[in-house]
Amino acid sequence: MAGMMDGKVAVVTGAGGGIGREIALMMAAAGARVIVADIGATLTGEGGSTTPAEQTKALIEQRGGAAEICTESVAAWGSARKIIQAALDHYGRIDAVVNNAGILRDGIFHKMTEDDWLSVISVHLNGSFFVSRAAAEHYRKQESGTYVHMSSTSGVIGNVGQANYAAAKLGITALSKSIALDMARYNVRSNCITPFAWSRMTSSIPTTTPEQKAAVEKLQKMTPDKNAPMAVFLSSDAAAGVSGQVFGTRMNEIYLFSAPRPIRMIQNAEGWTPESIAAIAAPALKAGFMPLDTSEEVFGWDPV
Repeated sequence: MAGMMDGKVAVVTGAGGGIGREIALMMAAAGARVIVADIGATLTGEGGSTTPAEQTKALIEQRGGAAEICTESVAAWGSARKIIQAALDHYGRIDAVVNNAGILRDGIFHKMTEDDWLSVISVHLNGSFFVSRAAAEHYRKQESGTYVHMSSTSGVIGNVGQANYAAAKLGITALSKSIALDMARYNVRSNCITPFAWSRMTSSIPTTTPEQKAAVEKLQKMTPDKNAPMAVFLSSDAAAGVSGQVFGTRMNEIYLFSAPRPIRMIQNAEGWTPESIAAIAAPALKAGFMPLDTSEEVFGWDPV
């Protein structure tokens, strides 16, 4: 790891704690100069404080690294641009962006409010676009740069009570693929990580049933630092040629996720009617239907 990011300047959003802090710390240890971007809001997105970002900066400097803070929000075009500008102002360039900032407004779908939906989409999906877009202009000029976006198995697989979060996180995987396609000509790479970790973002999971308690006990074993090595790798020159991918990091496990592709096909030379779909097409395709499972069910074994 040492030196893998020598000479690079990285922006890590949501770096005031949890996974973002661990990524910022490891990037600094790997030689990067880091912009610790964190608005210091609550888990649900209220308020703000410089303290979380300052604490991460202090940890980096105690370990001999270089860091500056930025407390601008990712959730608006103008303030997101200021986050990237902070890297240029302090260090003169930008080489790596980690879109990690996030909030939670969990709730069952039929009770989710307009504000619950818009707030989560604004931070996760809009924020990832705004920060990435601000960096793109500089990446294009220098013909280099990397993006690492935090997705979630809530999006790529599914979870109960997270329609807003899941939609944003799956949207981020599509955003990342689009960036990878559009920016490949400029030697820019974009990838996603679906992290597993016990952090502020997962501490709100209810523990009212034995099953929920068991799930949380598994999560508590998966400390946030376990996700940092993949982010550092993907942001380094060692990952040249790796772009448009979705990786999972779960304690000491690493996953590569597949993308949706056609898996079954049926055709009718005479065309289809609703009745013939019901009688012929639906039964033929049923064997390939996606199950209504959750990420907890897919990853049912203890992390190793």
